[in-house]
Amino acid sequence: MKIDLTDTTAGKVNKALVKGRRAIGTPAVGMVLTLVIVTDEENAYDALKAAGDASREHPSRTLVVIKRVSRSLRDRTSSRLDAEVLIGADAGIGETVVLRLYGEVADHAQSVVLPLLLPDAPVVVWWPVDAPLNPAGDPLGALGQRRITDSYSAEKPVHELRARAETYEPGDTDLAWTRITPWRSMLAAALDQVECEVISAEVVGEEHNPSVELLAMWLADRLHVHVRRGVSAGPGLTGVRMLTTAGPIALDRPDGAMASLTLEGQPDRAVALKRRETSELMAEELRRLDPDDTYASALRFGVDRLGVDRLGGAVAASATTVATAGASASAGASASEPASEPASGAEPVASESAPASALPPAAPSSGASGSSGSSGSSGDGDTERPTPAQMPPVKKAPSK
Repeated sequence: MKIDLTDTTAGKVNKALVKGRRAIGTPAVGMVLTLVIVTDEENAYDALKAAGDASREHPSRTLVVIKRVSRSLRDRTSSRLDAEVLIGADAGIGETVVLRLYGEVADHAQSVVLPLLLPDAPVVVWWPVDAPLNPAGDPLGALGQRRITDSYSAEKPVHELRARAETYEPGDTDLAWTRITPWRSMLAAALDQVECEVISAEVVGEEHNPSVELLAMWLADRLHVHVRRGVSAGPGLTGVRMLTTAGPIALDRPDGAMASLTLEGQPDRAVALKRRETSELMAEELRRLDPDDTYASALRFGVDRLGVDRLGGAVAASATTVATAGASASAGASASEPASEPASGAEPVASESAPASALPPAAPSSGASGSSGSSGSSGDGDTERPTPAQMPPVKKAPSK
């Protein structure tokens, strides 16, 4: 059932909701939360579809807030509220109200939303795009117990993570974090199967994918080891490799669907790690409404403390290109005179070629490469031992 209201008020919208429920024969309210979606006209359809699919697991009242920008000065000074009420099959499992705010009322969206919230039910606020720098300080964000953003949709995702760390409040979360839940579960299960100590790790994925940074920060925060952030062509996260005292552990997903888990002394295993839809991510986030302390700890670790494997230009575009160029550069450097070129030349590439295959370098092999690197550069010398200002202390393996 669909009811259109033009130049209306929040009170009339509430009356339309009651009228619609009675018309379809469900006068009782059986919803467990209120989901407030703050978006624009361009992304409203995709957000509504994701919320409708998620409502099958979490019946909710969905309030979509769209702030319309008026072109003329006359329209900007006049205020108007249009509403579209959807009940029954048109709204999934629950109720949906699309609110379009014009003029000055757009600056006071919280006053329109507040009377429409379900009584005695939690409130979740979601920004699919253009999230505020401080979600908890936003007038609409202050209404919610949980505030969901998506740094993947930002123009500069890494800068967005820095802003989230600075303004974090309990209840904040990010869909970029939700995307790596299967990866975190699989890596934790892999470490439970062997008795070992992790020496270093590497997380590889698309250059501008914040989920890669968040997974690397989670590993560094939990394992207290140096984690290097590598770049690949994607899609999304493509691999995690850990060097341990029991041998390397690798989880690779080159195609975005099936992954391969490799443990020392065990056969390779195929693991389903498909890239999930937004509706699945929202359904997972709505399962828990308490603060996510693990996310907070990983976020506050700081993206700037990661060892980033970006050598610049075309060399950083491919890991295989780096390995090939590194091997040739190291062979040439050993036969030539001391380098007189700047550090951006062959020397950083040669240092990256020291690790065997694609795994992070082991601590015992750091002596030779550490003596040849120049001081202070994250791309020179022993890559698993960055400067103290950049990295947490490395957890070394016990000597045998």
